[in-house]
Amino acid sequence: MDYNATVFLPDDRATARLAKSVAPYLQPGDTILLEGEIGAGKTHFARAVIQALLTSDDRPQIEVPSPTYTLVQTYVAPGIEIWHADLYRLADTSEVAELGLDDAFQSAIVLVEWPDRLEDPPEDALTLRFESKGDGRQAKFRSTAPRWSGLDELIRHV
Repeated sequence: MDYNATVFLPDDRATARLAKSVAPYLQPGDTILLEGEIGAGKTHFARAVIQALLTSDDRPQIEVPSPTYTLVQTYVAPGIEIWHADLYRLADTSEVAELGLDDAFQSAIVLVEWPDRLEDPPEDALTLRFESKGDGRQAKFRSTAPRWSGLDELIRHV
């Protein structure tokens, strides 16, 4: 069963709300492939997901830098590991293997910007494409894995 959903996001605050709605649904082994042009909201979404997962009453909000130049940023909290990869600067898909993403796909929550650089993305990944729409943007969710259909309840009121 394919999963498809579209959400209109009028501003960055709405993008952050969407990310905070999706974050609690994520579990180790989940991958979100973030697509869209430069400035479309991929990093903003990833940053908000990471902050939502790692911030709690006993853990203050952390700084989440863009991995544009480091390629991968990793975060660890009790029971959870998060990888945020930005593959924009990679010239060849063969360079991805050196980053260790294949192992992360199995055990961590992985957020990948510019996933077109991946040779073999996980089959059960969720693709989230950001596109300009009027004064805001649309977030289009797509996956062939049935597990993602549970997102509908979480994103309905963003």
